[in-house]
Amino acid sequence: MKHALVIGGTGMLARTSLWLADNGYHVSVIGRNPEKMQRLIEQNPAQIAPVLVDYTNKEALEAQLLHIQQKKGPVGLVVAWIHTNGSEVISCLTDSIPSHLSWKLFHVNGSSSNLEEIKKKAAVPSHVQYHQIHLGFKLENGTSRWLTHEEISGGVIKAIMEEKAIQLVGTLTPWEERP
Repeated sequence: MKHALVIGGTGMLARTSLWLADNGYHVSVIGRNPEKMQRLIEQNPAQIAPVLVDYTNKEALEAQLLHIQQKKGPVGLVVAWIHTNGSEVISCLTDSIPSHLSWKLFHVNGSSSNLEEIKKKAAVPSHVQYHQIHLGFKLENGTSRWLTHEEISGGVIKAIMEEKAIQLVGTLTPWEERP
């Protein structure tokens, strides 16, 4: 069975975690909140494995990445929503997933992110297929709002299916209209 890893998969990416499980993946989900994790697992206990770890703790993250791959096989797809304090997460992933395997990384980024700069800093090796998801906002009836969890997950799922280099969810223009 294919093995996917979703970082931040209990909140706005919960539907993405469940979609991957429903589409033939064993899904390891990194999260910090035991209650949110339990709610997610209850929706698909056979395919979703909890990984309760703070991804800013590099040593703990590395240990968990090795552990989940020993149990479920190498990770072939990663969806990662990483806050700015998780600067070492991508290098931790590339160091922990076997380098002889090709895998896909779908990196979720906020609306004000500079995608070129993030890609440069990520410095993913050539065996990693790197995709960026840029989250924007919605304009409706003359007002703007942030994306809902459902819209975010829907955009991430679309990005996985289409495998574009960059997937915009919502809009980024006009910038001065953002919420």
